[in-house]
Amino acid sequence: MAAVQATALGLLWLGAHLPLIWALPVGIIFSFVLLNNYALMHEASHDNLHPDPAWNQRLGVLAGFLFPMPFSMFKVTHTVHHCCNRTDHEMFDLYYPGDNMFLKLGQWYGLMCGWFWPCIPVGTVLLATFPALLRTAPFRKARTTAVLFDDFEKHGINRIRGEVVAMLAFWTALFHLLDLRWSALLIMYACFAFHWSTRQYATHAFTPRDVINGALNLRSGKFMSAILLYSNWDLVHHQKPWLPWTALEEQGKRSVAPVGFWPQYWRMWRGPIPVTEPAPNRLPNTPPVPSKGLD
Repeated sequence: MAAVQATALGLLWLGAHLPLIWALPVGIIFSFVLLNNYALMHEASHDNLHPDPAWNQRLGVLAGFLFPMPFSMFKVTHTVHHCCNRTDHEMFDLYYPGDNMFLKLGQWYGLMCGWFWPCIPVGTVLLATFPALLRTAPFRKARTTAVLFDDFEKHGINRIRGEVVAMLAFWTALFHLLDLRWSALLIMYACFAFHWSTRQYATHAFTPRDVINGALNLRSGKFMSAILLYSNWDLVHHQKPWLPWTALEEQGKRSVAPVGFWPQYWRMWRGPIPVTEPAPNRLPNTPPVPSKGLD
């Protein structure tokens, strides 16, 4: 975590003090560092980043500052993901006969081009400032947000607000201490947005409509697997979400053979396909635990 934070801040400083044309190559390197930061935050959301729950929470919050996203918000939405995977609420790659294809294609190719990431900071501000707005008809009628915000009240809007305030203080300090420039910052985060948004759905697109088994193990090189903390073994992760990242590769070798990332990636660019399977029922929002006798 210390190495990721130091490297990311160093790259932000570098991007701000070189000619603007350098923000793109620096931003590409930055995107890999922030992928690793996201992987650390993901481990914290499963209580696997640190054995002490208090330190696990603190480190998750720190990782969230760089994303930027409140860790408490991420923990809730990621639980929803594990409960709703491949249901209609997370069905970006498929369409029903009556769907508006203009909106469907815009949503899909927007995700592919990185527009998924900006929705998160915007949604964070809306949730922290006007939580009731997210329960109005437009959000309730949309498949992707119909159930996403159900659990926030009982999980503490005030905690999320506190993290938003701390995040704003963190970034205000960075702008002053590192003399950041908005132009370079936006280019660098655009690189991360494109990289992260694509990878978020690569392990789920066109998989069976099954909450637990609707994921892929993706083949990745050693460097990329290390950056991702082996989250390319996403089928293993969905089947045994309690496993720490250090166990995923070994478990993956006993699992379904991985598919190539690039064939899956280019297939995604062909666009959504018609629904051919019924939607699965969502799982209850309770943390999964290992079955007796399983690793």
